[in-house]
Amino acid sequence: MTTIIVETMPKAELLDPQGKAVAGALARLGTSTFASVRIGKRFEIVVDGPVDDAILAEVRTVAEEILSNAVIEDVVGIHVVEAAV
Repeated sequence: MTTIIVETMPKAELLDPQGKAVAGALARLGTSTFASVRIGKRFEIVVDGPVDDAILAEVRTVAEEILSNAVIEDVVGIHVVEAAV
């Protein structure tokens, strides 16, 4: 079995209230190393058998039409993770 990871993030031009809250909490804890924080989503899709270009194209379509809200999010990554034997 193979896992495909889909990652989405809020569009760069939009405010990320969750990221701002985490950045504020880090500052309150005395951490000043990080300039900002943005929070996205990760989806894991498991496929029986090998992944080919057709499956990746289908995952891309699903990611853009179902897993993300195109108005406020971008699909930033689709990665294939082979199962450990």
